[in-house]
Amino acid sequence: MTEHFDLLVIGGGSGGLAHAQRAAEYGVKAAVVESGRLGGTCVNVGCVPKKLMWYSAHHAHQMHHAQDYGFDVSVSGHDWASLKKKRDAYIERLNGIYEGNLDRRKVTYLRGHASFVDNRTVAVGDTQYTADRFVIATGGYPIVPRIHGAEYGIDSDGFFELEERPQRVALVGSCYIDVELAGVFNALGSETTVLVRKDVVLRSFDMMLREELQSAMHQSVITLETGFHPAELRKSDTGITIVGEDDREFGEYDAVVWAVGRAPNSETLNLEAAGVEHDGYGFIPTDEWQKTNIDHIFAIGDVTGRDALTPVAIAAGRRLADRLDNGMLDRRLEYHTIPTVIFTHPPIGTVGLTEAEAREEYGDAVKVYQTRFNPMVYAFSETKVPTAMKLIVTGDEERIVGCHVIGDGADEMLQGFAVAIRMGATKAEFDDTVAIHPTSAEELVTMR
Repeated sequence: MTEHFDLLVIGGGSGGLAHAQRAAEYGVKAAVVESGRLGGTCVNVGCVPKKLMWYSAHHAHQMHHAQDYGFDVSVSGHDWASLKKKRDAYIERLNGIYEGNLDRRKVTYLRGHASFVDNRTVAVGDTQYTADRFVIATGGYPIVPRIHGAEYGIDSDGFFELEERPQRVALVGSCYIDVELAGVFNALGSETTVLVRKDVVLRSFDMMLREELQSAMHQSVITLETGFHPAELRKSDTGITIVGEDDREFGEYDAVVWAVGRAPNSETLNLEAAGVEHDGYGFIPTDEWQKTNIDHIFAIGDVTGRDALTPVAIAAGRRLADRLDNGMLDRRLEYHTIPTVIFTHPPIGTVGLTEAEAREEYGDAVKVYQTRFNPMVYAFSETKVPTAMKLIVTGDEERIVGCHVIGDGADEMLQGFAVAIRMGATKAEFDDTVAIHPTSAEELVTMR
């Protein structure tokens, strides 16, 4: 007899787990299907292990500046293999915690690949399951370009498999993954090159952030090559060479990392059998309530192609359960004013519209406030890492529609300001808030 569930979630990443567990708390008989390790990209090959690597790089920077504060510091090197071992053990513990959380909430954990048989049935291996509601939360995977020799490079998942630090490394791409990993490699001692197709990194972010980050990359001796379209990778006994469409060559490298985008994990779902529509890339469109074109089938997270961030998937999943299983009829995720952080060196925090987006939407009603300064932590340092901030406001009331920060502590300071901006804060309200001194964050409430 086929087992039936009230809810069957396909994908045991952050969004799928959040939805299943919240629904189970409301009394829903739920199951989660996952073929890999619980936690999805974020826990296993994304934000969690990446942040651990960022911390290691951050410590390297701190040791560099420690002598400016009177410490006699001698650093003999960095043990990449030891760090990887500790990091992998930490992630394994998290996998166990996630499984325990499912057990405590009586959510059934089905190990395997799910494929729709029809819009009420999925097959997991040789077993079929039916459900009243399905939620697709299968996430995405890193793209590798289809060029000759592409297999000589690794993707962002492969970064976490490296057993030792490459001495010479190239990263191909301009997204946040690219610049984050570049910062880690560079801080831990690798000769690092970044190759981008256009003329800047982080093309979708505010111009100030792009310019300041590229300046910081230059200061830290990260080589940035622009206008480069890879055509071929060649491997020899001495390393990997990257050849461009314009015949430019870069190398030789011990490792090449592809960071050229991500695609949705939807190919094996047999969406056609369920009648679920998807676009040419495999992304599953949804309405504002996370519903697909099939009334009882929903999609959340990266597979939808909207704001591919772990907290976004979690928020969408929990709100969906609140609405469907707890009578909170207006509960849904609003995709505007979503804050995000990029763990570069220095880190970036951003929420709301870029200056270009604001001027396109509001025209001459836009006003911009900016500041750039050297944080006090570098008072004794010959090498200083500036902080830059921008507030974008609109209308006579100067409502804040964008906030962009790059500098030490940007990752931690943004959260509170994001709350204020989401609540409709104005520049006058920022100005009327007593500053916390001496901090970098105070500049956001004293800017003129």
